[in-house]
Amino acid sequence: YEIQLASQLVDPSQIDVTFDDIAGLDHIVDSIKSNIILPLKPIINRHLRNKSQYYQAPKGVLLYGPPGCGKTMLAKATAKMANSRFINLEIPTMTDKLYGESQKLATAVFTLAQKLQPCIIFIDEIDTFLRSRGNNEHEATAMIKAQFMILWDGLKSNKNNSGIIVIGATNRPQDVDLAIIRRMPMRFEVPSPNENQRLAILKKLIKDEDIDKSVDLQYVAKNTDTFSASDLKELCRYAIYTPVREKSDMLIELSESELNEQLIKTSISQMRKVKFKDFDDAIELMKEGKKFLESK
Repeated sequence: YEIQLASQLVDPSQIDVTFDDIAGLDHIVDSIKSNIILPLKPIINRHLRNKSQYYQAPKGVLLYGPPGCGKTMLAKATAKMANSRFINLEIPTMTDKLYGESQKLATAVFTLAQKLQPCIIFIDEIDTFLRSRGNNEHEATAMIKAQFMILWDGLKSNKNNSGIIVIGATNRPQDVDLAIIRRMPMRFEVPSPNENQRLAILKKLIKDEDIDKSVDLQYVAKNTDTFSASDLKELCRYAIYTPVREKSDMLIELSESELNEQLIKTSISQMRKVKFKDFDDAIELMKEGKKFLESK
């Protein structure tokens, strides 16, 4: 069963997200570094455990907030900096199995984490897997939850499991079972960015791009209220891609022959700078898209 989970296991060297890629969440990053990453470091962990039973990371962390605001990035960056294995638990793997198989897979998650620690077990959209229990809940689902919680509690009772943390992410914290919430004593709200945070995110997103001096990022930040970090990334993609779109017909025509590769290369290298209007148009387009989604 541990082998079945291998596809969900990520080595920290393969994680391409660091805290340097995250802007506007400095207070959360600082807390994660001191409370989670520090005690996960093996060379520090073994000395902390010898000093006090309380010198350890929490067994559960909840990241909650609107979609696209950086919850998954925070979890991956944590694993990267802690040099910790990362089990990106896919919910269908746990729930779409035959009766009895899911409980065995749940056990395998924790036995695999024990062998690989330091290890982070990450559950995205944890509310879909460990949601509040009700009278109409299927017996098999209830058994999976119970098994998962028993195994989770086992981390607390065994000091040799101090290098294992469960991190959950959700945009619906009210739907997560209260018994699960209690097992995640460290909770971070990851809200939609305010204007200053949006400005910091934008600066990070375009730092290596060929941007004209006419682009006023303060204006962009001010006019993107309700935009998440992922919305801002898409905004930058659309705006910065504008010079390419303007040459699309020519580039497509040139691509019909391999002999034109040098011409294509030259044309792309001579793309104009991205201008203020490109960002302004992108803002309007994305606002229209948001209105469409809100009307649904």
